[in-house]
Amino acid sequence: MTAAELERVVREEWGRLVALLLARYRRLDLVEDALGDAVEAAARTWPAGGVPDNPAGWLHRAAGRRMVDQLRAEAMRQRRAPLLVTEAERGAETGGVMADPGDLLEDDLLRLVLMCTHPALRPEAAAALALRLVLGVTTHDVARLFLVPEPTMAARLTRARKTIVAAGIPFAVPAASELPERIDTVARTAYLAFTAGYAPGSGTDLLRADLAGEAVRLARVVRALSPDEPVLTALLALVLLQHSRRDARVGERGELVLLADQDRALWRRDEIDEGLALIGELAGPTPMTPAAAGYLLQARIAAEHATSATPDDVDWRRIVSHYDLLLRVAPSPAAELARTVAVAEADGPGTGLAALDAVRMPGSHRPAAVRADLLARLGRTGEARAAYAEAIGLCRNEGELAHLRERLDRLDPA
Repeated sequence: MTAAELERVVREEWGRLVALLLARYRRLDLVEDALGDAVEAAARTWPAGGVPDNPAGWLHRAAGRRMVDQLRAEAMRQRRAPLLVTEAERGAETGGVMADPGDLLEDDLLRLVLMCTHPALRPEAAAALALRLVLGVTTHDVARLFLVPEPTMAARLTRARKTIVAAGIPFAVPAASELPERIDTVARTAYLAFTAGYAPGSGTDLLRADLAGEAVRLARVVRALSPDEPVLTALLALVLLQHSRRDARVGERGELVLLADQDRALWRRDEIDEGLALIGELAGPTPMTPAAAGYLLQARIAAEHATSATPDDVDWRRIVSHYDLLLRVAPSPAAELARTVAVAEADGPGTGLAALDAVRMPGSHRPAAVRADLLARLGRTGEARAAYAEAIGLCRNEGELAHLRERLDRLDPA
């Protein structure tokens, strides 16, 4: 068993394991530590004894034993009755509030997302907690998505967990009448999860198709609950159009393939067609929140690429105009950086470089990587080398590092 195999199991099963443990023990403050201990035990024992037939089941049992040990020790310390009771007793004590009534949706991961996105939490904290707890996105990558230092995000996640515990937020799908107040936060969670899968900030993968696919599934499932919500329609259109390119983004040797170099025959036409149809549903004077308008504009940008037969057919000026609107309704540093790339394609690298001066993304390697590319296109090789070195120093994704080093090596000698 290799470390990569264990990492894959943890990545694919983390959210479901958290949901199972939480459903049984109801202690969010203990679940992640217990599961982390189980993963450490697997890393020690599996190489010698072999991978069990059911790796996820092994981790669940090991984490469950750890939970029992912690709860017993806690009960002894505090000299009170053990916290473990049967599910029947628990239901009687809570009047059923902690149990999913089962008449809305049988989906542990959705139940966990909706618990994390309870209105008692601020939207940013709710989305961050769902990414970490449900989808197993690392604290580093969550911090990168929110453009804050990792210690800041760690503290934010801790506070969010404590809020859930203190407020007694149930692990359940809420009534249909309670869904609307959570829709925007759930949509943002799916969007950020897709971003984390499409461009992982750390690790070995250039693309985490499983995480991106889980985000697509989440967007689809929640939209099924509220099909008339424009924010969910726009979001699903966006993630489908982006996800349709996954097979073309990584080459045969595992290398990054840039959009302009991708084999368009590998793009999934069925997902493109569905995404375009969803955009069509929002044509006309549809009332939208800023979040919905932001997802729709990003979907239209993706559609510009999806409907172009070749890279030369892309209308970059129209894409720049979409970004201009996006920055008015849903401004973000990531959108500013993407607009810079579009400006460089529409008006040349010099104009793009001037636009890049206004972009601020502390701790991210992406502005430096864009700067390096634009400087190289302008023939300013020495400055491009320095920018590539800066990007390499900041990048924590091994696949992107390899790409940046290759670009640096291909520069003409200074």
